[in-house]
Amino acid sequence: MVDSVPLLEVSALGKMFGALRALDDVSIAVNRGTFHGLIGPNGSGKSTLLKAIAGAHFPTTGTIRFHRKDITNWAPYQRARAGLSLKFQITAVLRELSVYDNVLLALQSHESPWSLVLSRTRRRLDSQIMQALDRFRLADRADELAGKLSHGEQQWLEIAMALAPGPKLLLLDEPTGGMSPEERRMTGELLLPVKAECSLVIVEHDLDFIKNICDHLTVLDQGRVLCDGTVREIEESPEIQRVYTSRV
Repeated sequence: MVDSVPLLEVSALGKMFGALRALDDVSIAVNRGTFHGLIGPNGSGKSTLLKAIAGAHFPTTGTIRFHRKDITNWAPYQRARAGLSLKFQITAVLRELSVYDNVLLALQSHESPWSLVLSRTRRRLDSQIMQALDRFRLADRADELAGKLSHGEQQWLEIAMALAPGPKLLLLDEPTGGMSPEERRMTGELLLPVKAECSLVIVEHDLDFIKNICDHLTVLDQGRVLCDGTVREIEESPEIQRVYTSRV
């Protein structure tokens, strides 16, 4: 029987930073096996919403449910253990470590302290590491320092690190920022197969990229939901065409 309950439910979420209302009564639902895009002008609240879902900061009002559980006040590590992963906009790979060891550390963060003390993880995780690297065309760069990768390849490495532990939901904040058109196209191709095992919420300014991979879009403006629907519904919305498409 197919579970009709959304994987992620954000209900009436609000976030205040002093007198600034960054999010105002935001509600979205993300279903299993779908890619959900967040678009809108700069300052519309997209990244704030993503960080609230990840636990980087707590909302002022509203609730966040993941896998039917209320995670509104959970710490980031609790959300990660529940199957939620986040890749921030700025690449945070460890440049002085090998590409291989970056993924190893991402996997070891989910291991017990006892297994790490006994140094049992490297050999056991080898096939999982290489599979993660192969998915993003980095297997042949495994022994190189991460700092030697191009900007686009470092972005792919960080996505591979976020996906390696097998999350049920991945949050991506502008993953194609700074990439060439060819790298953006390839990033879309590399992400699409992920849908079979992991849902995605993505903030992105490249409309062509986000429309090509997403099933559903939410348009934010000044911290509120302006429009929510399928890619086609958003594209055909006169209000979106008139006001926002050229500004995203």
